[in-house]
Amino acid sequence: AQSVTQPDAHVTVSEEDSLQLKCKYSTPWSTYLFWYVQYPQQRLQLLLKYYSGDPVVQGLNDFEAEFNKSDSSFHLRKASVHWSDSAVYFCALSSQCLSL
Repeated sequence: AQSVTQPDAHVTVSEEDSLQLKCKYSTPWSTYLFWYVQYPQQRLQLLLKYYSGDPVVQGLNDFEAEFNKSDSSFHLRKASVHWSDSAVYFCALSSQCLSL
């Protein structure tokens, strides 16, 4: 079975602070990992995805995520956040390359 866990249900940071949103996954197969974002009054959009290669993935709006196989994590980071980054963020995985 595959699973994804985001341990922090709610994260609050100040303007221009750094941000890390944690994502832990469990899967017996090779997998695609994704971060999606949903801004207020907008539909879900793909922020970034990882399958292989460089473990640090650059995404939209200066976000990045790092694939860490040894601790089964794919944490999302941003060096300096702004009020416009206020949103709901979703980590996801798939054994196929599916994106919304």
